[in-house]
Amino acid sequence: IVISEGDKMNKRNKTKRPTVDVIQHYDRLIDENNDPARDSKPMQEYMDKWDGTSFIFALNLKREDVVLEIGIGTGRLARKVAAECKQLYAIDISQKTIERAQENLHEYDNITYICSDFMSYIFDEKFNVIYSSLTLMHIKEKKDFYKKVYEILKENGRFILSIDKNQTSWLDMYEYQVKLYPDTFQQTMEDISLAGLSIDEHFETEFAYVFVCRK
Repeated sequence: IVISEGDKMNKRNKTKRPTVDVIQHYDRLIDENNDPARDSKPMQEYMDKWDGTSFIFALNLKREDVVLEIGIGTGRLARKVAAECKQLYAIDISQKTIERAQENLHEYDNITYICSDFMSYIFDEKFNVIYSSLTLMHIKEKKDFYKKVYEILKENGRFILSIDKNQTSWLDMYEYQVKLYPDTFQQTMEDISLAGLSIDEHFETEFAYVFVCRK
């Protein structure tokens, strides 16, 4: 194996980059006006490669549903969900991201915003539908995550999850890096079942695996 000077330099540069936590990362994205909910149509179509029409269809939303989105971000998916359900609860760990979501979704009066860590927040509500996309990669305690989802789902409630196929352990943002906890298809299947959820179906998008589960 031949390692070039360029490879050595790239490795040294990456090592020197500071590591920031998830809150700092998403706060920085808002500071840079990085907002997927306001993306151009081509960029929206690109993001759909993780959770497009097939993902939204899998939610099987009903007008009386009380729904939870884990990791609302700036409201890219919530915009498609809020109009189709009774109440949407939206949790995110970044205050700046929540504030941007409130701006983007100001026309909806049925959204309750929660700025907190999903893993530590105590919910008073139980949900007909819980969904999450591009969020689980930030959570290390996978089994605890699925156990909590099970606990706050109503009987016969639905859980729809999109996980990134990418297996990298670091998100490289050039000026800094963020630690990730990538998910595999097989381990996700096992952890979901271990939590007591049944998997009604699973399918692939270009960049993700999607699981449609039920309590």
